[in-house]
Amino acid sequence: MLELLKQQWPWYTSGAAIAFIMVLLLYFGKSFGVSSNLRTICTIAGAGKKVKFFDFDWTTQKWNLLFIFGAVLGGVISSTLLKNDQPLQLSEATIADLKTIGVGFEGGLNPSQLFSLDAILSIKGFLILLVGGVLVGFGARYAGGCTSGHAISGLTNLQVPSLIAVIGFFIGGLATTYLILPYLF
Repeated sequence: MLELLKQQWPWYTSGAAIAFIMVLLLYFGKSFGVSSNLRTICTIAGAGKKVKFFDFDWTTQKWNLLFIFGAVLGGVISSTLLKNDQPLQLSEATIADLKTIGVGFEGGLNPSQLFSLDAILSIKGFLILLVGGVLVGFGARYAGGCTSGHAISGLTNLQVPSLIAVIGFFIGGLATTYLILPYLF
């Protein structure tokens, strides 16, 4: 069984798993979104005493906190216990594109030029994380949810605002990839 878990699975496995989870969430009347956990955590920390947005009954979101905890735990388990020594399979075009912006492919998921302790603690790395975090937080709040909430739950429920948000996410991602990233690296 452990060998089955360690090997690479076909891409469509994740799609089937997401569909299964969405059917369960729809059945139980829940809507999925990762950024809503940030609101819940701020509420637990006491932000509701200062800001009305955080003044709500966070216990109704315990299931979502458990879900995000499971996602983090699953990531830790897969990166430690189920780790295999095979290099990441990336297309030659992606490797060439990374090289043009100064990021070398070392076979792993996270390039050390971007994710090493030295890179993160540099002024440039720190500013990228800080500004990126602010933009993601602002964007998730302004759009009324994050990419997972809109793209998975919102589109599943056929919500037009989610379709507009997802189109905006793709446009922003493309603009960042082609107009901003080349100048950052």
